[in-house]
Amino acid sequence: QVQLVESGGGLVQAGGSLRLSCAHSGRTFTSYAMGWFQQAPGKEREFVAAISVNGRSTYYADSVKGRFTIARDNAKNTVYLQMNSLKPEDTAVYYCAARYGGYSDITYRQPYEYTYWGQGTQVTVSS
Repeated sequence: QVQLVESGGGLVQAGGSLRLSCAHSGRTFTSYAMGWFQQAPGKEREFVAAISVNGRSTYYADSVKGRFTIARDNAKNTVYLQMNSLKPEDTAVYYCAARYGGYSDITYRQPYEYTYWGQGTQVTVSS
């Protein structure tokens, strides 16, 4: 069973930065595609960013493109989400997700494509 633990959320002013981390407990992290999603109050969970199994492919939601960066460190079994130029509309609970296997270069963008989820970390951006 895989456990995902997010950290790094918090309160930041608009224009600031945060880096979210997601620690993967499995021994085969290098076989997992990873993703980040956000869920604001009263809204459905939405895709933010994804990285492929081999780390060579990434994909971003239009709303975060150019501001957020997803990366993975296989030596640390961790995926990161660097968030820059934060806006109040980025306020949400951010969830890390993992999917075992699949094509090594493919990114996955739908919640149903992921098997494992973290508990979420709150990000609040004040204006």
